[in-house]
Amino acid sequence: MSVLRTHHVGLTVRDLETVRSFYQNVLGLSVVDAFSVSGAAFEEAVDVPEASGSFVHLESDSGDVRLELVEYEPNAPESRAESINQPGATHVSFTVADLEAFAETVPDDVETLSGPRTTASGTTIMFLRDPEGNLIEILEA
Repeated sequence: MSVLRTHHVGLTVRDLETVRSFYQNVLGLSVVDAFSVSGAAFEEAVDVPEASGSFVHLESDSGDVRLELVEYEPNAPESRAESINQPGATHVSFTVADLEAFAETVPDDVETLSGPRTTASGTTIMFLRDPEGNLIEILEA
């Protein structure tokens, strides 16, 4: 059996530049790659006729995970899960050394579900949303 290794976590977005800016400016991720893909092989691989995609790959300074943002043409109708407990809901999670300090740097116009909360497991977490409503968990283990 082949050994699997994580390559990236992907989010499909409607406005690539706005969302990229958020992940760079609010979360401090760096762009490590940007490219576009189209053509018959891509259309077949993603099972979307006439598909093309614009991609941006971002990483934190630690480089431990790559976040892929992709804007597809054509766009499909939106069907986002409204809350984290809905089947099919997704989120991206990042860890910080001091969640209280991080929370103080979050701009006022960024939607947060709550401030930092320490759960029964001993992990301190908070959730916020990117400009398109994707859930992001920030945690201090």
